[in-house]
Amino acid sequence: MATEFDIQGPTRICAATGRELKPGDRFFAALADQAGKFVRADYAAEVWKGPPDGTVAFWAGRVPASDKPRKPTFNDELLVDCFHHLATATEPDRVNFRFVVALLLMRRKRLKFEDVKKTDSGAHVLVVRDARGGTRYEVADPRLTEPEIETVQAEVFKVLGWQ
Repeated sequence: MATEFDIQGPTRICAATGRELKPGDRFFAALADQAGKFVRADYAAEVWKGPPDGTVAFWAGRVPASDKPRKPTFNDELLVDCFHHLATATEPDRVNFRFVVALLLMRRKRLKFEDVKKTDSGAHVLVVRDARGGTRYEVADPRLTEPEIETVQAEVFKVLGWQ
């Protein structure tokens, strides 16, 4: 099964003014769910007036001084926001996305593994617990192969600008 998201990464162009964001500039990024697709928009800090309507998550950053690849800096709260936003998703790409976000949150120790169970329909469900609040969640396990997980993880990193 191929998983593909049509997600734009960082543009380095302010969505409000059209101005190019230069290395060292502070910016805000907003991730919105528009017509079933994640859309990212970047804003210069001086024009940011808060998240636009329909925003799933937002964060602040600084345009890197160089284009050298760097290890991503994880924003756990952003991952948690995406995890919760996709809780009712049924589309295969979104189920895959949420599953990989759950794996990342387990790696970050924000979610704790509790169990794997099989539903009456034969589907597999991962049971995890929020390490901070104790809330239990069930996450559909789409039974992805390791290469499929890596592909979806790359898309998660791309949409959040961690690439």
